[in-house]
Amino acid sequence: MAGWLASWLVGGSGLLHYVVTGLAGSLVGGFLLERFGIDLGIRNQTANRIVTAMIGAIVVVLIARLVS
Repeated sequence: MAGWLASWLVGGSGLLHYVVTGLAGSLVGGFLLERFGIDLGIRNQTANRIVTAMIGAIVVVLIARLVS
């Protein structure tokens, strides 16, 4: 879901692309939010994980575009 949301916001398509972006995004988002001590304030654990993964997926997609 996070990969699809990120791709919807910054562009991209394809189920495999969504899955890979979402997985990478969850790792990157979790790392960045923990590293900078950012608390999203979302009490629902599932929603918190989706938003965290989406933030990371957006970062992953933007970095991939800069590199390519």
